[in-house]
Amino acid sequence: MTQDIATLDAIVARAPVIPVLVFEDPESAVAIGRALVAGGLPALEITLRTPAALDCIRACRTIEGAVVGAGTVLDAGQMEAAVSAGANFLVSPGASPRLMDAAASARAPLLPGVATAGEAMTLMERGYRRMKFFPAEPAGGAEYLKALASPLPQVKFCPTGGVTLEKAPKYLALPNVMCVGGSWVVPADAVKARDWGRIETLAREAAALARG
Repeated sequence: MTQDIATLDAIVARAPVIPVLVFEDPESAVAIGRALVAGGLPALEITLRTPAALDCIRACRTIEGAVVGAGTVLDAGQMEAAVSAGANFLVSPGASPRLMDAAASARAPLLPGVATAGEAMTLMERGYRRMKFFPAEPAGGAEYLKALASPLPQVKFCPTGGVTLEKAPKYLALPNVMCVGGSWVVPADAVKARDWGRIETLAREAAALARG
């Protein structure tokens, strides 16, 4: 099985930004998820960085209009656990051989991470055409992705890592960028204050970003 490009394209077509989320408990996860969806960002990447992550994926599946994915997927066990919890898509920071072997039979499409042209070419040999560019800013930013557009026209990227509302337009203007991932739409102080209205406002700003 090669990458399910059609499914991934349908997910990223919903909005120009995929929020990258670190949740500590299902209750706040649902509240934040509802605010993001209401603001126009339906694709939610819930990272597997906390003990509650899988429970948060299950809980957010109840949000009307949400498409819930699992991020920071590092191995086959996490991949299976995330899919069993209801993840509609999977995102990894890199692409190890074992992870890619597991992805070949996974029940949800994987958006694997790359940081170089060589890594992208290795994934192309496995039939991948949609990839995460990570960590975007430290790895060269929009200028690096612009340089890849000509030699690797088959590949489209979702840059994540250091992307902000101010930096996002430069990425989204590139022909080989399908969306960006970012955590700026869920600032820590808003979560602490349970200011879901502010998160919805930030989501609306992000959803209004234009793609090139």
